[in-house]
Amino acid sequence: MTHPMTPEQFTAALAAIGWKQADFYRRAGLAKQTPSRWATGQAPIPGWVPMYLGAMLDIQRLHATYVLPLRPGGAVAGPET
Repeated sequence: MTHPMTPEQFTAALAAIGWKQADFYRRAGLAKQTPSRWATGQAPIPGWVPMYLGAMLDIQRLHATYVLPLRPGGAVAGPET
């Protein structure tokens, strides 16, 4: 069993992705006040939230690894032709 996400971990994960609470509630289809209640400890963070944020962090890492690297001359890296 995994440990529940803390408000501090929630806030840190949003920062690592570069999201504000507003970005999260819009993307996750939540009420506007929900992320704020989680971040302040007023409500428990559901188990799906760390999985969702973990997936977003994984996507961000993959993007940085495979999309952002540039070849000399400014072309985006891709398969060799």
